Amino acid sequence: MMNLNVKKLAIIGITAALYAVLTVAIAPIAYGPIQFRFSELMVLLVFINPIFAPGLVLGCAIANIFSPLGIIDVIFGTMGTLCTVIAISKTKSLFVATLWPTIFCIFVGFELWWISKLPFFYTTATVMLGEFVVVTIIGYPLFRYILKNKKVVSMLKEY
Repeated sequence: MMNLNVKKLAIIGITAALYAVLTVAIAPIAYGPIQFRFSELMVLLVFINPIFAPGLVLGCAIANIFSPLGIIDVIFGTMGTLCTVIAISKTKSLFVATLWPTIFCIFVGFELWWISKLPFFYTTATVMLGEFVVVTIIGYPLFRYILKNKKVVSMLKEY
């Protein structure tokens, strides 16, 4: 079990709050069959330090409370984020790490099909495309740049 101290607990809380606020702030494009959730870039922080994982899962749950799908999105969307951060924490390649969020969008595609009766494959593909653009197309070069900055990496690994 992770040894939680005040500093780690604060990082988890700040991460959760930041993810939730960034998602809700762009609500029109953060929910639904076509979404560009820029807060999802934060999942790549787990590649640097797994301490960010609990905050991201909690932040996703909080953000999904505001989803038009309500509690279903809290359950399925958060399950997708949980699977994502677990997979990223076990991945050695940054590029592969950027693909996990897209793969686990299957949960969101399923819930949109189940609740909104949208076509499963098309809806899953559009959600995956948005996730791929945000996390892989934007996130991969951004985090390659971050990983080159030893001071920033050291600061993120400090906890």
